[in-house]
Amino acid sequence: MPNAFRKISRVGSLTGGTKWYLSEDCLLAAKRVMYAVEYRRFYLRDLESIVVWPSRMWPLRPIIPGVLFGALGALLWYTVDSTTGAIFGGIGLAWALLELALGPTAKTRIRTTGATVDLPLVMRARRARRVLGRIDAAVRTARAEVSDQPAAPIAEPQRPEPSVQTSPEAASATTPVGDLTSTNGS
Repeated sequence: MPNAFRKISRVGSLTGGTKWYLSEDCLLAAKRVMYAVEYRRFYLRDLESIVVWPSRMWPLRPIIPGVLFGALGALLWYTVDSTTGAIFGGIGLAWALLELALGPTAKTRIRTTGATVDLPLVMRARRARRVLGRIDAAVRTARAEVSDQPAAPIAEPQRPEPSVQTSPEAASATTPVGDLTSTNGS
């Protein structure tokens, strides 16, 4: 199958997500929002750059739920039961530790010859190296195939020969009068 697509990445969200597929000649993004799917195709020969960087807001992912669950756990510890408070405090601590262990979330910008698009390629920045390695290998293969194809031979430019007559006024000035009367039909 020459155009078989392989899934290389998936970034989920509450309302849908984006799945990335790679084939021999293109990179395909299928962005799902609720019940609609929007497809974006990026031809490998047109890719200029794919930049992935850690999100600046990623420290809020462990801090906010950790603090909220910790505060809820402390409130429940004193008002209801120490066991319930310990459970919610433990959930907050576990959430914060899990987010820190997974590492920073990532943002992505894809630049082609015609457009610049911000779409999530990976969820976490630590996974970006592996996905970008696959894309890089496919781009190198696609560009090598394009450069291996024989191009049409380029003919050497020919020197223009100087013309004897440059304008109609010059033609009438250089031709004899006798020749002009014979061309008029008289």
